[in-house]
Amino acid sequence: MTDRYEGQRRALIGTMQQRGIRDLNVLRAFDLIHRHEFVPEAVRHHAYQDAPVPIGFGQTASQPSLQALYMQVLDLRKTHKVLEVGTGCGFQTAVLAQLVDRVYSVERIRELATRAREKLDDLRISNVAILVGDGTIGWSRYAPYDAILVAAGGPEVPAPLKEQLAEGGRMLIPVGGRTTQQLMLVERQGNTFTQREVTECTFVPLLGRFGWTSEAS
Repeated sequence: MTDRYEGQRRALIGTMQQRGIRDLNVLRAFDLIHRHEFVPEAVRHHAYQDAPVPIGFGQTASQPSLQALYMQVLDLRKTHKVLEVGTGCGFQTAVLAQLVDRVYSVERIRELATRAREKLDDLRISNVAILVGDGTIGWSRYAPYDAILVAAGGPEVPAPLKEQLAEGGRMLIPVGGRTTQQLMLVERQGNTFTQREVTECTFVPLLGRFGWTSEAS
């Protein structure tokens, strides 16, 4: 079958390389998983721009090079168990599934979770579990996690997510205000947590018990 988006996808991967993505496993995963299959048909022509794409319910599919940066900084391995906060359309989830052993993903909007599950099933991606719920409290049943990726911006790092990190585990989370945040890398050594800024970013609000309490406050 002809892949009408192949040229656009390869151009996106070239852009990602220009923006500092060097991990070949990450680049291969972004080539293997086709972003246009996950986004709404009305915005499919924007699927391979290195930019966020609206997916409904006030949410977006994040900028691909930023998603790839997450994965590169976290140094993901095939043996890793990963928690993703914010399934969204499921594209990042599917990419993660190529890189690690198990992905546990939490999405607060049931319709998005359902769509993502259906697409993952269509692609026969079987190493992903999705929970509809409050991502700020994580998914303690399968903790600890080698890595945690948070795809929404909160006012601080939720304590439950820190507690669910494995020894030596890493978490990337946007922290700051509602319009701009700093992407923070949190690392655990015993009961000590260190954090450092990676880059400035802009994400939708992280809503939940340990995040923003509503869309407007």
